[in-house]
Amino acid sequence: MKLTILGGGGFRVPLVYGALLTDRGEGRVTDVVLHDLDDGRLRAVARVLAEQAAAVPDAPRVTATTDLDEALRGADFVFSAIRVGGLEGRANDERVALEQGVLGQETVGAGGIAYGLRTVPVAVDIARRAARLAPDAWVINFTNPAGLVTEAMSRHLGDRVIGICDSPVGLGRRIARVLGADPKQAWIDYVGLNHLGWVRGLRIAGRDELPRLLADPDLLGSFEEGKLFGVDWLRSLGAIPNEYLHYYYFNRETVRAYQQAEKTRGAFLADQQARFYEEMRDPGAAALAAWDRTRAEREATYMAENRESAGAGERDADDLSGGYEKVALALMRAIARDERTTLILNVRNQGALSVLDADAVIEVPCLVDSGGAHPVAVAPLPEHATGLVCAVKGVEREVLAAAGSGSRATAVKAFALHPLVDSVNIARKLVEGYTDVHPGLAYLK
Repeated sequence: MKLTILGGGGFRVPLVYGALLTDRGEGRVTDVVLHDLDDGRLRAVARVLAEQAAAVPDAPRVTATTDLDEALRGADFVFSAIRVGGLEGRANDERVALEQGVLGQETVGAGGIAYGLRTVPVAVDIARRAARLAPDAWVINFTNPAGLVTEAMSRHLGDRVIGICDSPVGLGRRIARVLGADPKQAWIDYVGLNHLGWVRGLRIAGRDELPRLLADPDLLGSFEEGKLFGVDWLRSLGAIPNEYLHYYYFNRETVRAYQQAEKTRGAFLADQQARFYEEMRDPGAAALAAWDRTRAEREATYMAENRESAGAGERDADDLSGGYEKVALALMRAIARDERTTLILNVRNQGALSVLDADAVIEVPCLVDSGGAHPVAVAPLPEHATGLVCAVKGVEREVLAAAGSGSRATAVKAFALHPLVDSVNIARKLVEGYTDVHPGLAYLK
């Protein structure tokens, strides 16, 4: 079975390959094709993968190419993890927003809109090519903003594109862990959009254990979200929000922390990964050791500004292992082998969440089999959450409209309508600032 990884020179690709190395079952991935626009990054990542596979018999074969059509042709699965504009683009997203006093995070608020505006046209081109060159392939999207990009691709691939994210998986795992339960045996009632969802229940043997967690302040304050949001706020909500909702619930504090930070997250990662890829220019460097060292630092500093503003301290060791690669492997196994499972995924709504239309991509538990991912119907959200979900989905639709039409006015509208921008004048300044620094937004007229 052939897996094509778009963004194959990206830093997190070895996580995916490492997961593939653990799969010895029938119908496993035997060929991995890495595609990237940067040949140097491709060679660096290929070296890491070669060291990973050194002691593994019958490891999946790895090839690399800068030709997109060659990479897509004949693929069974396509894993899309591109970053349009690179980490320099992410750093610019953050900087331009913070200069206007608003959040520049890559998936939330102004930064997420800017990233979406320059990513959607590229993702749509990939979707069209995949439909032509690999019509039977399943496209697994991890490109951020994951829900928005998945919805853009679904307009050309239908339900054969599925978005994944490790945030809901990690959240469910943490809740189950503090309750003393096996995450694999728990049903997680999670609903929302990507990076905008809530756990409303966690059922073990048919019993909802979330009320027990909410009633115990010591237990509730013992894990990441309890430290990040505070026990009182979680009990007020009666749910456990995705960690990215910290940007909404504590926006002013987070913006202030980002403004005071020595470097933004994007600038930090740009410098850090530049050092890694530079080190890989030395043919004698130990590629896997260098990658693993860099990855550990990356994971430990994840959402550092948010944790600092909340006084949440360092991340727990159990939360430093990532997880999206495990979701991707479980999804591929379920489809390729009809190994039925339940995963929280980004898929077209199809009536699962009644407040949104059928084509809106949402993030909910899905039953997965050889026919793809089927969203499970979920109970309505409370009014405050419904309002937020509808507002952000409305912004996503304006981003898609702007990307499709090239309308600068529609791009301004997308920024202005976002709850974390809330000013038409600031929206205009953001569009001006982003078009000045991003060549990929030159299409906006």
